[in-house]
Amino acid sequence: MNLHKISDVALKVACGLFLALSLVLTFTVSDYYIFNRFTEYGFFFCLSQWVKKSGLLLLPLAVFYNKKSCSDVAKYVLPLFVIVSMCTFGNFFEISMLGSATSEADKVYASINEFIPKWANMTLFFAASALELICCALLVLRDGYKVKAKSFICLPFAFFTVMPLNIFENFYNPDDFTPEHFLWFKNFTVWHLLAILLLAAATIGAYFFLKNKDGSKQRDYLAAAAIVLLIQYHSKDSLVMGDGYNVYHTVFACIPLFICNIGVYVASLSVILRKKVLYAISFFVHAAGALTVIFYFGRDDMSNYGIIFGHTILYFCLTHYILFMLSVLPSALGHYKFKPKDCIIPLIYYCLVIVTAAVASGIVTSASMSFSYDGYTLSESEWLRPNYAFTQINPLPIPVFEIPITIWKCQFNLLYLIILYAVYVGLFWTFTGAYYLFLFARQKVLDRPITAVYPALEEAATTLDEHDEDK
Repeated sequence: MNLHKISDVALKVACGLFLALSLVLTFTVSDYYIFNRFTEYGFFFCLSQWVKKSGLLLLPLAVFYNKKSCSDVAKYVLPLFVIVSMCTFGNFFEISMLGSATSEADKVYASINEFIPKWANMTLFFAASALELICCALLVLRDGYKVKAKSFICLPFAFFTVMPLNIFENFYNPDDFTPEHFLWFKNFTVWHLLAILLLAAATIGAYFFLKNKDGSKQRDYLAAAAIVLLIQYHSKDSLVMGDGYNVYHTVFACIPLFICNIGVYVASLSVILRKKVLYAISFFVHAAGALTVIFYFGRDDMSNYGIIFGHTILYFCLTHYILFMLSVLPSALGHYKFKPKDCIIPLIYYCLVIVTAAVASGIVTSASMSFSYDGYTLSESEWLRPNYAFTQINPLPIPVFEIPITIWKCQFNLLYLIILYAVYVGLFWTFTGAYYLFLFARQKVLDRPITAVYPALEEAATTLDEHDEDK
């Protein structure tokens, strides 16, 4: 094996390890907790951490997709900020919610959340930083030291797409606002209407941006969007354990069994791996799920989205927007053609999700009944109730007759779970109808005969199926 092949393998291994360690680091309280506290943790340290986050997008695109512009930026921008962060961390590793806990229950939650000790946090931090530097050095070895000036156009886009969404809280105090304030996000307000319109505008805009590009570029853009989605999705981990997210405040809320959480992985992998079965699940299950929660965010009494500039609502909208677009754009662009039989696997998949989510939710709630710290055990009102896939708490203001079923120590409504599944089955078929309606509308808008659309879709689907079989 020659030097070029060895360095290429080393580059991919180093990048993979860097991404893996960065993922683990999101489960430390300090990781994203600092970004709404610039004055407390230092502007330059916080800025360097933000630039380092852009490496989570730039490096995979440079290493695995051979994007020269991303490689150029990574080689000459990332090392400086990685070194600055390693030298200016201050009291970054001292962040603990135990010291600021205002109740005995908060201490219990904090003790659970801080399952990664300080020494492990420091080890992971410096190891990930070293791997980021190694990746940059190996990119110089692979691509050379020369760069093109126009490559740096991608830097502000990378910087913007990985923006920590709690950054705006540097400019106001969230505690100064109540649910009665005009800026507070609730269902069926002007802000809710704006959220729906932005979803439509973003999806339509992305479609028209991509539709005239060749298939290879379309797939690259979709893969980049998938990486951004994964980065932003995992930004929640640290914030759940620090400031809280919506009504959740423990690491158990980071288990990806909320329907759109697991959809993040399915939709992202569907465009990265280009597997039709994953995309079918993404299209029929997760597009419907993302669209449903955008049209109705759940009962106001079980949600706490805060004001429109806060992390919770910005995170919720951004991740669901990208999830929806990744779930519908490939078929809109003609990458896949679906038939009614393609609903079978998604139907089975969603049934398994419902069962798994209900069991996992029951286990977490039952286990939390005995959670304790320093002699204090959680009371019933303080037990954890993660509403995975909406299995434990009905988000609709419509009561359902109860047929109780017990999972360990936690009681569920069997009839509600059956209705929940049946409703989503209806959504699957609705999306099937919407899919064919879109094909018809596209023929009218683009003035293309429908007979020309189907062969193109069939050819694309056949090519991808053959590609899957070869792999």
